[in-house]
Parts: sequence; structure tokens; C-alpha cells
Amino acid sequence: MFRILIAVDGSELALDAVRHGVALVRRGGLQATLVLGHVQEEASLIELATQGADAVAAASVEAGQHLMASAVAMAEAAGVPYETEIGLGPVAATLVDMVERCGCDALIIGARGLGGLRGTLLGSVSQALVQQSPVPVTVVKHAEPEELPEDDDQDDDVGAQD
Repeated sequence: MFRILIAVDGSELALDAVRHGVALVRRGGLQATLVLGHVQEEASLIELATQGADAVAAASVEAGQHLMASAVAMAEAAGVPYETEIGLGPVAATLVDMVERCGCDALIIGARGLGGLRGTLLGSVSQALVQQSPVPVTVVKHAEPEELPEDDDQDDDVGAQD
């Protein structure tokens, strides 16, 4: 089955990427599993020294699950098959590793995430992934969310034109 990694960082643009992935499966008829992936930056030496490696690792996983909650809820509500992955390290490189490790065929990312430079057209992680990803990358810009049809209505819209 086709596997699509969707980078999730808790930003609205990341949720737009999830909406796009869900729409591909629900409306586009794509047989795919969404892999909702989140990357936590590595802990500082001070954090490791004061809290310990196990506590920092547990906190990273918990934070990742919290940041992915909306994305998970969206996939569940749509009835789309999904998995979650949480990585630790430099964001772009870790997402590339995640693509390879999870056997993903495509990557969907938001145009920008939670980084500091809001005025840029394409975030630094998005740019790096477009350059480094071994699979095709779809960059999703912000869009107003569309309502997805109910399960029993999805076949009625096939071939219809507005």
C-alpha cells in the first residue's frame, strides 16, 4: 500500500498538510496509509544533566503526541488509515530518515512551520526537504479547510463537476 509521510509540528500549516493527505485518500480514491511524523529537537546538555536522559526522552515523546493530537483526530474522524512516528534530532534530516525507515512513497509538508521567520515564502525545513527527500514532496500552502463528505456520500461525488 502507498505510504505518505506528513510532517506535523503543531502549526496550522501542518494541519493543512494533513487535510490535503486526508483529501487524497478520501476524495481522490488513493489507497494509502498516512504516516503522521513529528520531530523533536535534541535536548540540550543542561536538560540532560538536570533531568536525565530517560526523563527527557519521555517528555519528548509526550510533547510529540500532544502536538500530533489534532492531526490524529483528523485522520481518525475521516476514517483514513494512519500511523504515528516521533523522531528526535535535526528536523529535516530526521524526516528524511523517517521517510526511508517507514518505507514512504511521498512526503507532504506545510509551506512553513513554527520557525521564527514568518515572512519567508518557504520555511527552511520545507526547503531542505524539497532538496534532500528521496521521494516526491508536496508543499501545501494555507487554505480554508473544506468539509469532507460523509463515508456514504463519497461515491456520489465521483465525476461530478461544479
